[in-house]
Parts: sequence; structure tokens; C-alpha cells
Amino acid sequence: MYKIGHIAKQLNVSTDTLRYYERQGLLQARTRSSAGYRLYDDSAVEQMRFIVRAKTVGFSLKDIQELLAIKIDKHNHSCEEVKSLTVQKLAQTRQRIEELLKFERSLSVLAERCCGGEESADDCSILTALEDIDGSA
Repeated sequence: MYKIGHIAKQLNVSTDTLRYYERQGLLQARTRSSAGYRLYDDSAVEQMRFIVRAKTVGFSLKDIQELLAIKIDKHNHSCEEVKSLTVQKLAQTRQRIEELLKFERSLSVLAERCCGGEESADDCSILTALEDIDGSA
């Protein structure tokens, strides 16, 4: 049995993160010590390792809850369900990348047009562009 601090150190996450995951129902202490410490067994450690890996590749906690439900009851679920969830996350990620690329291009244009000098910001091209972003100023 392991205390929360041991697991946190082993998985390189904070104890607050583990407590949060526990509050979200993703992790459950098996028992408590006589001093009241949460104690976790090997299966809880493996489940936390799974959660950390899933977070690392971009799955949300909601996604991870679904994946854990499938993982726990594999015989009643299909690979298709897991792939569908993964493909949806991939599509969302690609959409977010496109949005970030638009932000990057816009910020680049704004930065290039600004002289960045010591003069007053009264005529700053960035502020002017942001004030007139929709053409209504």
C-alpha cells in the first residue's frame, strides 16, 4: 500500500493533482491508515499511470473517464469505441492547431507593423488595429 505522496513522486505529479483526480472519481484510495492517510494499492497506481499517460497525449478528464469505463469492462466494449474517442480528440486537436496558427499569423502581422519605439503609445499601430478590428471604430 502506498501513500499519496509516494505515488505523486513516482508519477511526477502533485498530491493536489491526485486529490483532484480522486474528487473527480478517477482514482480511489483502497483504505486509510490508522493515522488517516489515504492508502493506494498497485492497481490504483497503475490506474493513475494510465490517467497521466492519457492526459499527456491530450485526453480530457471526461475522455479519460470514458476510457477508464471501457478499460474496466473491456469485454462489453469495442475497439471502435476507443478509436472513435481518439479520432474525435485528434480532430479537436487539429482544429485547435489551426486556430493557434491563425493567432500566430495575426500576432506576427501586428508585431511587424509596430515600430516598438520609445514614443508615446498614442499612435501605436497594434492598439489602433485592435480598436478597429471589426471596422466599426
